[in-house]
Amino acid sequence: MLWKLFKALFILAILAGLGLVAYAYVGPLFFPNDFAAPTTEIVQPVTLNAQ
Repeated sequence: MLWKLFKALFILAILAGLGLVAYAYVGPLFFPNDFAAPTTEIVQPVTLNAQ
């Protein structure tokens, strides 16, 4: 009984890992907004040679 539970959890973990890998490769084709880089410009002043 316990062996079947461990076996089922192991198979589910393998399937979940394969699903994440598939999403990483196929996701940009179907969900391009989720994978797009942010396009907002960030301006921050920088002080050089501060003493």
